[in-house]
Parts: sequence; C-alpha cells; structure tokens
Amino acid sequence: MDRDTAEPRVDELPGERAEKWVQYHHEFAAPSTYVYEFVWDSTKPAEGPFCTDVDGNVLLDFTSHVAAAPLGYNNPKIMEPLREFDLVDPLKIAGQDFYVAGGDAPGEGIPGPSELMDRLTDATDHYDMDTVFLSNSGAEAVENALKISYDHADGAKYGITFQGAFHGRTLGALSLNRSKEVYRRRFPEIASIHDVPFCQDSDCTAETCSCGFFVDGASRLREQLHPERGYITPEEVAYLIVEPIQGEGGYRFPSDAFTDEIAALTDEYDITLVADEIQSGLGRTGKMWGADHYAIEPDVIASAKALRVGATISRADVFPDERSRLSSTWGAGDILSSAQGALTFDAIEEYDLLSNARTRGRQFLETMRDADLEGVEDVRGKGLMLAVEFESKQLRDDVHEAAFARGLLTLSCGHKVLRILPPLDVTEREIEIGCDLLRKAIGDVA
Repeated sequence: MDRDTAEPRVDELPGERAEKWVQYHHEFAAPSTYVYEFVWDSTKPAEGPFCTDVDGNVLLDFTSHVAAAPLGYNNPKIMEPLREFDLVDPLKIAGQDFYVAGGDAPGEGIPGPSELMDRLTDATDHYDMDTVFLSNSGAEAVENALKISYDHADGAKYGITFQGAFHGRTLGALSLNRSKEVYRRRFPEIASIHDVPFCQDSDCTAETCSCGFFVDGASRLREQLHPERGYITPEEVAYLIVEPIQGEGGYRFPSDAFTDEIAALTDEYDITLVADEIQSGLGRTGKMWGADHYAIEPDVIASAKALRVGATISRADVFPDERSRLSSTWGAGDILSSAQGALTFDAIEEYDLLSNARTRGRQFLETMRDADLEGVEDVRGKGLMLAVEFESKQLRDDVHEAAFARGLLTLSCGHKVLRILPPLDVTEREIEIGCDLLRKAIGDVA
C-alpha cells in the first residue's frame, strides 16, 4: 500500500467474510463495547490511517484504536526500528521479579522497560517526576495512582472526581466514573468519593460559568473544602483526580478559570493531584501531556493507550518505599510493548509530531467549521484530539454509521459527540480526505 496515494474504497460493509468472523468471535466472547462489524485483515496492506478489512474494503481509520495506536497501522516510524532487532520468546517476563536487557549497556539494542521509564521521567521532568511503575493497562495505571495517593496521604480517606469522568473499568477506577451509569450499576465501590461539575465551556470565566462548577463567582470545590462552610476536611482528601481533557465524557476542553481554580486549591490545601492522561497524553493534544495546556501541575500521571503499556508516574517521595507494596506479574515485563512505547517517544521527537498534531488539528477544525454543516453544534479540539458535536444523539449515531458506510472510522463519546483521532503523523491530504468523507456523511443524513 502506498500511503501517499491510498484512498478509502468500500464495496459492502460488513461483507460476507466479516460477518462470518464476527459470528465466530461472538461464539466465545463476552458482551462488550463492540462498535463496528469491521474486521481488520492483519495480513493485508495497511499503513498509517489506511487499513484493509477481510472483504478487501479499504478504510480510513480516524480512531487510532481509541488513541492506543498513536501512529496507526504498520507505521515505518515504529516498524523499521523494530526490524533491526531479533525478537525473542518470552516477550513477556515477570518484570517485578527480574530485569531484562537488550544489549551490553543501557541504550544499546532494543529499548525495553528500563529505557521506557527513562523516557517517561524525562517527559515529566517539568513536573519534578522521577519514578515510574509500569503495568498492563490504563485501568491499572489509575488503580496504582490511587494506591500510592492513599499511601502518601497517610490515612486520608476522601477522593474527589468530576462529573462526566471516565477512569477505567476495574472496581477502584469505576468508583471514580461519572459518565454512563452502566459502568457502575450494582458494582461495589470505594467509599468517600465526592464529585463536582467538570467545565463544559473552554472560554468561560468564574462569572460566566454555566456548568455549575462556579456559582456566584465561587467554585463548588472551594465551598466543599472551606474550613468553616465546607463539609470535606481538606486534610482528609487523599487525592483529586482529573482528566485534563475529558474523553469518554464528551471531549470537553476546560477553561483556564476552571483549571486555575483546581491548581490553586490543590496547592493551597496540599492535595495530591492525579492527572489521567490515558487518552490525552503522549502528544495527542499537540503537547506531550494534556496538563501542559493548563496551570495544573500534577503530582501523579496515569498513562497508557499510546504508550502501549500502563504507567503510573510520580515523585519518589509519593511512591511507597516499602518492598512489595506495589507489584504485578507482567508489570514492567512486556518487552515488545515497552519497545513500541519507547520508539513512539523517539518518533514524536525525531519527526516533530507535536507540531504536526497542532497543524493538522487546526486544519481539521478550520475545514469543518468553514463548512457550516447542518445539525452540527460545535467543532472543537486540541491537536489531534478532535470532536464534532451534533444537535441530537440520533443525528450523531446516524452520521457515525454513514461515515462508516463511506469508509471512515470514527468513535462516539458523551451524549451526542463524535470523536476524531487521526494518527499523530497524519498528512494534509489525509485530513482533507477525512473531512470530505465526514461532510458527505453529514449530508447523507442531515
């Protein structure tokens, strides 16, 4: 496949082979969140955002596997460095009990977990972070962020989350979720979790806020923590966890007034601030971390998806120093995934992908806003974390299906929002194709 000339090409979706694969899969698989009857054929041509399904349809994937494949399919920026190394078995080791080396000295050979942690501390040095615990997933990264925060808080019992939040599907992380009720229904939860509204207007001030975070110029969070009027003792707050940009909750980009207030209060009361960067991190927003756009300075970062592994990043003084307090069989032990994560860092730097994300993100926003499309209420984003909000959920769902029928893969989020996640090295031509397909899909159903 020549990425420079590839075009989406659709005969029938789903095709006959895809339907057979889907039926076969569901003979064994538990019900989950399957979005499309789209079956990627891993043996067929695919590069960047272009991929081929089992029936020969060529699609433009603007989901990046929910930001977990930051450079799309078979990208030479990742594949060519990997070809230099002879891969081994096992590709997973019991990484909390053993070490692994790719050469005679650090930095030689295939980059492994140690090199990945080195890159992570370098990328968070401006937050004074110097310590990493690797794990398998974003949910585990969040769970470990909670564990070290509770440990560091020395008995403090409260956690604070935000309305619309999504932090994962393990039982601890579920306790923090405030998006769809299906995620939490009839599951047990961590006690003493409080929530406040998340900003829904990126341009609001304390005086113009309409989401409920600010009331009469004062924030709900400040009132909750007030020594005289509040009902939460600040000294008993173990952590405040926030997505710098909400993902599943609807791609909400907060205002400076909102993040300034969070920064002020966590600093004033010395509350551990956990930033969930699982979707917004590793260059997705045009900066390395979503938090880099705002005044907040996290004490702990939970990362995953684009990183290919889970990672909880903080300072040594926040992590417990007791042996076996944290551990995981496969944590820090996935050789291939750690290499992919390290090489993603290298590609972002070598090819200036933060700048590309900002440039191509602006292109998408300007193109879609200028189109003045019927039924579209808002087009927003930072970098390549992009969203189109519609006047109704039904219209969003119809456009989602119409775009798929034309060969464009997108994802829904929130109540009526379509999220767009192109690969970080997406080209001007590919953004043009994606915008054209999306405009036509909107026209099909508007």
